[in-house]
Amino acid sequence: MTAEKWKGHGLILLVNILFAVNLPVSKYLIPSHVAPEALTLMRSVFACAMFWLTSLFIGREKMELKDMGMLFVCALCGVTLNTSLFMTGLNLTSPVDASIISTAGPIYVMLLAAVILKEPITWQKAAGVAMGVGGALLMILTAAGGGKNGGSGMSGVLHIVLSNLLYSVYVVLSRPLSRKYSAITIMKWMFLFSTLMLLPFMYKGVLDAPVFINGLKNPADMAALLYVLLFATFVTYALIPMSLRRLRPTTVSMYNYIQPIVASLIAMMIGQGSFTLWKLASTVLVFAGVYMVTQSKSREDVEKEKLNQEQT
Repeated sequence: MTAEKWKGHGLILLVNILFAVNLPVSKYLIPSHVAPEALTLMRSVFACAMFWLTSLFIGREKMELKDMGMLFVCALCGVTLNTSLFMTGLNLTSPVDASIISTAGPIYVMLLAAVILKEPITWQKAAGVAMGVGGALLMILTAAGGGKNGGSGMSGVLHIVLSNLLYSVYVVLSRPLSRKYSAITIMKWMFLFSTLMLLPFMYKGVLDAPVFINGLKNPADMAALLYVLLFATFVTYALIPMSLRRLRPTTVSMYNYIQPIVASLIAMMIGQGSFTLWKLASTVLVFAGVYMVTQSKSREDVEKEKLNQEQT
């Protein structure tokens, strides 16, 4: 692989590690410290302010009017609805169950990329996705007793499923934009659109959030909130377009399978789990699946092969 592709893999790996840590942190915050709707608005407002502030220190990039409509759709799918549904769903389910449901993300992306971007679904790519699903499920089922904690209802499951589907739409639709504009330019407009959509409906929850009162007494509450706003929102959403600029959507989505691995490792580090051969096997499956998808043929590869055959 080229240096740029290696950089893309490193960026999306970091994104999913930050997202993995965000699951237990957000679960800690909602609903006792902050309502899920309020946390959704806080993330959008904070990221909007940070991206617009950051844009002041980089070269001004003009956004074409025709791309604004697509950016609005990306904001709706990738931020507004995705985050709202995910926060609400996480409140109704567990981080473990949420990570199980999220393993379907790469399948959505693979199918959407085939329809929208005309990316081929090769046997190698399909096998890689299947291996990733198997590895993630093996990790979770062996570490958490099948993810059955009795705390997840159908409503929470459906919220997470729809959230992942909308995020997959965002990943596919935003790829052409990510190759045309910088991450800061894309995100400052996306989060501005999202903030304007969310503000009229969710501002009261922010004003009444217990975290701002209790946070003065318990710094851990404010630290958790800062992690969600800064690292799990601003940093992650800045890095996603950078990785999409260098990698295909299906490859980017495959790194979703890293999240259960990281969650399990965190559990082991804090004494809530131990290393087993099952965990080793699941890790091998996940990374083997990522490798297979990475090495599968893209649309550009297929077109080049076809052109070479015609020339010969």
